Amino acid sequence: MIDYLELKAHGKINLGLDVVRKREDGYHEVRMIMQTVGLYDRITMERRMGPGIRVETNLSYVPNGEGNLAYKAASLLTDEFGLTEGVRITISKRIPVAAGMAGGSSDAAAVLVGMNRMFRLGLTTEGLMERGVKLGADVPYCVMRGTALAEGIGEILTELPPAPDCHLLLAKPPVSVSTKAVYGKLKAGELLPEQHPDIDGIISAIKDQDIAGIAGRLGNVLETVTIPDHPQIGRIKRIMTENGALGALMSGSGPTVFGIFTDRGQAEAARTALHNAEDGRLARQVFLTDFFRKKAGREGGENK
Repeated sequence: MIDYLELKAHGKINLGLDVVRKREDGYHEVRMIMQTVGLYDRITMERRMGPGIRVETNLSYVPNGEGNLAYKAASLLTDEFGLTEGVRITISKRIPVAAGMAGGSSDAAAVLVGMNRMFRLGLTTEGLMERGVKLGADVPYCVMRGTALAEGIGEILTELPPAPDCHLLLAKPPVSVSTKAVYGKLKAGELLPEQHPDIDGIISAIKDQDIAGIAGRLGNVLETVTIPDHPQIGRIKRIMTENGALGALMSGSGPTVFGIFTDRGQAEAARTALHNAEDGRLARQVFLTDFFRKKAGREGGENK
């Protein structure tokens, strides 16, 4: 048994997000290009001699109990394997909350990996992904990480070659967005053809290692819902492109915006412009990072 683990729960962005249709069960079928980024939450796990799961975070508004996906992840494996020892989970949040970056899902994925390793459960990465879908559609991807095509409700994953290196600027305005509400307002059947992103073109550009080709095809149909409600998202995109971004896009249901840069100096200038915009009120959380490249497969999940 392992008594203590430190894990990194990386956030994600969507290089492309298309909604194909709304299913009869109420879920939406999607085609998305998922990309892990360098920004991460730091998670520590400590084995407890007695039973029970304890979760602590550095943010007062993030739930610590059963409302936290990390708690649910630990509980799922504890129940399945009849574990008699407990675990203390401490989450240091850096990924913006309710921001379209799968922060909660990534924390849950990291805990699945950590529980598997700490208690020597013997699960493969695929086994963790199968269990992760019970917690949320993004969790299997957050276990796998890297660059991938996601289909179905997000749980059908096809690994893609790593995206080419770039500088990535992330900016979240001081608003939170409900993914459920955004999808509820989306009228997928009324979208114009040009509002659908070129998912296959993005895949081809990734395979060609063409960062300009990727940036030139960025697209997210959920912007048609979120930007009218939160126009500051559009202003952030404009500031990024005016300062040299090859492309800028809202991630997921928003409100986080990312910009792709090949010149670090331009990325830093865009970060300064965002900090200065509206006296710093336009984007309260701004991060300069890059695409995360995962290492060659490690069975049972990788969290470095």
